[in-house]
Amino acid sequence: MEPHIDATPVPALDSVPPPRPRSQPPTAHTTSTADRGSFCLAVCSCGWKGPARRSRDLARKDAAGHEAAETAQ
Repeated sequence: MEPHIDATPVPALDSVPPPRPRSQPPTAHTTSTADRGSFCLAVCSCGWKGPARRSRDLARKDAAGHEAAETAQ
């Protein structure tokens, strides 16, 4: 089998710098709920997402639990 001559060479993994850390971490966690079809899930400004729930009330409780856990740290 002949090598593919049109392929673009990829640099070695060691030569690629690691991703930069965020310049400033988020200071507050802002949670809300989002509807996805017949499901609702809690989301946060930090990127956290709760499990999909059929009950909006349970999604709100997930969001409140996330905020409480993050402020306790």
